[in-house]
Amino acid sequence: MKTLVISTLILLALACMDKNSKQQVDLAITNAQVIHLETGTVETQDIFISNGKIQAILDVGTENTFEPDTLIDATGKFVLPGFWDNHIHLRGGDSLVANNKNFLKLFITNGITTVRDAGGDLTPSVIQWKNQIASEDLVGPTIYTSGPKIDGPNATWAGSLEVETEEDVKNALDSLQELQVDFVKLYDSRISGGNYLNAIKETQKRGMTVSGHMPFTVTLKETVEAGMDAMEHLYYIMKGCASNELEVTEKLKSGKMGFWDAMPALMQAYSDSTAQKTFTMLKGHDVFVVPTLHIGKTLSYLDEVDHSNDPYLTYMGQGIIQTYQGRITRAMSASEEVRKDRKELDTFFGQLAQSLNKAGVKLLAGSDSGAFNSYTYPGISLHKELEAMVQNGIPPLDALRTSAYNGAQFLDKSSNYGSVSKGNVSDLVILDDNPLEDIRNTQHIYTVVKGTQVFSKNQLQELLNSAIMD
Repeated sequence: MKTLVISTLILLALACMDKNSKQQVDLAITNAQVIHLETGTVETQDIFISNGKIQAILDVGTENTFEPDTLIDATGKFVLPGFWDNHIHLRGGDSLVANNKNFLKLFITNGITTVRDAGGDLTPSVIQWKNQIASEDLVGPTIYTSGPKIDGPNATWAGSLEVETEEDVKNALDSLQELQVDFVKLYDSRISGGNYLNAIKETQKRGMTVSGHMPFTVTLKETVEAGMDAMEHLYYIMKGCASNELEVTEKLKSGKMGFWDAMPALMQAYSDSTAQKTFTMLKGHDVFVVPTLHIGKTLSYLDEVDHSNDPYLTYMGQGIIQTYQGRITRAMSASEEVRKDRKELDTFFGQLAQSLNKAGVKLLAGSDSGAFNSYTYPGISLHKELEAMVQNGIPPLDALRTSAYNGAQFLDKSSNYGSVSKGNVSDLVILDDNPLEDIRNTQHIYTVVKGTQVFSKNQLQELLNSAIMD
């Protein structure tokens, strides 16, 4: 009898030990085709998630002790990091606060779990949304913001910090640091060449990340050597690839040539040998480039494409749609020569983006979506940007890297984001089809995981429906 009791106690103890050895996790994504952007490999794996972080990634069939609260069978599905849109704008003044907040839903429904807000006039609201999203009190992507742009006196964009002196530059950066912005955005509408370069150098002294446009009164070499971390758009890269850059710079300084007048001259003076030296310089200084191809094409063909039935207009609201009119009016009133030049420039930029990628310059996928940027819709435009890259000869794997993988590198967030790796934040997108075979498959979204939040296909559709604005 005593032996029987002891045996029973041992069995009960072993059962308890077995139960206690199970590791409870919030979510398991099983049988997934995991796209590892860092290597380009696709592996059939199980992903285990708890508290918004990836706890383990195991090959399918590997014995484990994980006990998930929720299970997603991803057989035949493809998993990769949630997309990053590395250039958006949350802006337009107080009357458009609600519209901009509505955009946050569109990012999530498109699998975009992180955005880089590249300057606007809604900083208090943006910072509030950023904090609410971080605490999961608001549905939306992680926001990294520059706050207001830095520019010169009488700046084009509302809310810009205007600088005329070296002291102004320091004060502007002081205010941005007080706001705890994630990076600094420089604009080129009115800032002097000297203040522009001083601003870049001062950000480097303070350990701040800086991206921006570039006044044509300075050279690309001066900008890079001052410490610029990322160039927004390809105008400035084209300038640095032209054999006549110094001549054009002097004409801009003397007022003999304007920004748009310089475009045909620079494009015609593109030199492959100069370009290769420029690409080497960009790589050597670890400068990222944001091509913004999709918006370029959209704006270049405003005179030919009818957008009146675009499905995404229903999510914009009349206030945002009204801001499109300025660019539309300018496009429709432009001369035939200007229209032709703009289209040629658009084609050239596609070729330039491919050349940059082939040379190993790091690209960032950014839509430039937001108020005033006609028909470049938040969310869907990031997918169109990836499409545009591939259409211009960039391999699908490289295009995918320009989103989350390179985005995390640029903002020094690779220890938490950008890859499907143990310990990383569980921002993931599950796709029905392989984007390496067809980049348009990035739009075939099955599930979005944003930290501890999981959005099924049905929930994503409900979220999209809730974003409709009158």
